[in-house]
Order: sequence, then structure tokens, then C-alpha cells
Amino acid sequence: MRKLIALSALVAVAGCASSPTVIPATPSRPMTATGLERVIGSSAAQLVQLFGEAAQDFREDGARKLQFTGDACVLDAYLYPESAGREPVVTYVDARTAAGEDVDRAACVNALARR
Repeated sequence: MRKLIALSALVAVAGCASSPTVIPATPSRPMTATGLERVIGSSAAQLVQLFGEAAQDFREDGARKLQFTGDACVLDAYLYPESAGREPVVTYVDARTAAGEDVDRAACVNALARR
């Protein structure tokens, strides 16, 4: 009986040791700073000066996301501190239409800055 229980346990464990399911990574859009020089490295105050008040302001664990909206697009600016105790600055931006379709980031920055 003990051998049967041990053998059953080995079979159950062997089933768990099968190769894991591989989920292909979705390729992300490359982040180029071309046309984003006015935004990348900016503080929240500088963004407000450029675009006006943010439509949304999300904060979590020292990071911050400011969302700016206009007729042409929605711009999300992600701010992170470069080092401990420093003011967060923009390290990444994303742009889309109000319907959620991708928009050129630099074109969105230019459209929102002209308001």
C-alpha cells in the first residue's frame, strides 16, 4: 500500500514538472525621443506650464502619471525620480486618440502645446 501511495505521488509530481507554457511577449513600441525633447526630462510643473492643468493626476510609490487631453489626442506622461529624494521627471510618454487608437507621440505633444 505504501508503495502504491508513493508511486501515485511521484506520478502527480512528474505531471507538475512538465515544461511551462510559453507566452510570447507582445513587442512594445520603441521609445524614441525625437520630437519629445520638450517633454522627456520635464518636471510636473514644466508640463503644466507647457500644456495647462492635467486632466488626471495619478500617484503611486513615488511615481506619477499626468494625463493631458485635447481634441487631437490624449497624452500620458510618466514621471519617476532619477534618484532618491529628487523630483520626478518624465521618462516615458504615450499618446492615443480618445477612442484608444495609437497616435504619434511628438504630434500629440505639438497639438496639445498649441492650445
